[in-house]
Amino acid sequence: MERRIAVFTGSFNPFTVGHDSIVRRALPLFDEIVVGVVGDNVNKPDLVPAAGRVAAIGQLYSSEPRVRVAAFDGLAVEFARSVGAHYIIKGVRSVRDFEYEREQADINRRLTEGEVETVFMFALPELSSISSSMVRELQHFGRDVSAFLPGRNS
Repeated sequence: MERRIAVFTGSFNPFTVGHDSIVRRALPLFDEIVVGVVGDNVNKPDLVPAAGRVAAIGQLYSSEPRVRVAAFDGLAVEFARSVGAHYIIKGVRSVRDFEYEREQADINRRLTEGEVETVFMFALPELSSISSSMVRELQHFGRDVSAFLPGRNS
């Protein structure tokens, strides 16, 4: 039987408790999850270098052998193919997220002729308002964001 490998991609700037929730809830569904960190070639303000984001996320899952972390450039569907994944995990917090991700899933299905399927994971209600941009904004104003970052609020 073929291994079920999925990718979970994003800029993860920073990787939040919402992202962590998606990965941990998706683990029972897959043999391996590759967290794909968007590389340094994107035009995003205040983007922490990819190596730092990869290292931080890798540390979080250091005791979970079914999760690995890698940086990538290009399309998520190309990254999925490069690591042998047939699934892309997408976290959905709202109807707005769903519409955007549904359109991407349709295009990815066309690009791969159905070889890569998108799996939607809905955010837990208590995490649905957490986003990386919200965390960065709170940091900008000097607020404590530890409750929104995995492994830092325990």
